[in-house]
Amino acid sequence: MAQVLVVEDDAAIRTSLTRALRDLGHGVASVASGMPALSQAMEQRPDVVLLDLGLPDVDGSDVLSMLRAVSEIPVIVATARDEETEMVRLLDLGADDYIVKPFTAAQVNARIRAVLRRSGRTDEDPVITVGGLRIDTRSYEVTLEDEPVELARKEFELLLALARRAGEVVTKRDLLAEVWQLAWGGSDRTVDVHLSWLRRKLGESAAQPRYLHSVRGVGVRLAPPP
Repeated sequence: MAQVLVVEDDAAIRTSLTRALRDLGHGVASVASGMPALSQAMEQRPDVVLLDLGLPDVDGSDVLSMLRAVSEIPVIVATARDEETEMVRLLDLGADDYIVKPFTAAQVNARIRAVLRRSGRTDEDPVITVGGLRIDTRSYEVTLEDEPVELARKEFELLLALARRAGEVVTKRDLLAEVWQLAWGGSDRTVDVHLSWLRRKLGESAAQPRYLHSVRGVGVRLAPPP
């Protein structure tokens, strides 16, 4: 669970996102404009700020700059501006991550977990177990039925991203963003190729999956064999 400050001027989006994140176990406060967001961030010190750019009083990028000047609170920018140059500009201003509208609460939740891991503000168990699959996030070691599995770095990161959301269908776009930092572009083929390599090393195939299950037109789900 994280303490999240949602900064969003659209009342319907703000209300639905607040409710959804609370249902996922987070503590959520929300504001509709930039200057109150700065005050609340400094007073309440949330674990992460979800910051919309189109605010009524001051542009969200200015809020980001002002917040970054006085705090290292992780900031996820929520934006409809999906141009690569704009994304790079926001990251240079100090954003820790960004998510392009429209998005789901599950996608926001994944971004929250990711920035908290990078900032060291998570109490995640360093060892994740899914069935006979064991993933050690400290040593980058994977075992399957107690036998070591040798993975390249991106294969490991892909497996880890899926394991952290075991049982959920994760979209290829989310995987491109989390594993390859390609939220605004990238090809599904990148994910498909690495999934193929990962399946081979786990002793399975797309036609006969055990752990990695493709959901056509949606994404991939990691689940233990029945």
